[in-house]
Amino acid sequence: MPASAALPGPVAPYCSIERAVAIVGDRWSFLILREILLFGSTRFSGVQQRLGIATNVLTDRLERLVEGGVLEKQPYREAGSRSRWSYHATRAGLDLKVVLAALQQWGDEHEPRRDGPTVVRRSPDGGPVSVGFVDGDARPLAVDDVRFERTAQYPTPIR
Repeated sequence: MPASAALPGPVAPYCSIERAVAIVGDRWSFLILREILLFGSTRFSGVQQRLGIATNVLTDRLERLVEGGVLEKQPYREAGSRSRWSYHATRAGLDLKVVLAALQQWGDEHEPRRDGPTVVRRSPDGGPVSVGFVDGDARPLAVDDVRFERTAQYPTPIR
């Protein structure tokens, strides 16, 4: 269960985007998720070294991602060392691979490197993979053909 659904107190924001951004909506969180989800770096020291992130910032972001139900901590111990934590994606975390892929695709298309992409998305047979909208029958849709409609649960504006 997402952390926001279980927390007492104020009502969670109506907007799904706002609730998601509260958990994963900063630069470091996305880069941490990139390292864990796409490159398999699950230990604090590995993520810290790859990103060059301050340890206090990494600790804060990992705690937020664990509390948000995106990552889970698992203990490990190397011979002769104290017990430490590694970080692994939950089902909700794995679902964010689509979001990371969409951000990567956007970056490749709208902010490309002159020498080409540094990472590409591939299917199991090695073919290129694109991120996009599909309808209920798995047919691709153009971006302009997708509408976002408010439901009855969406609050009416206060005037």
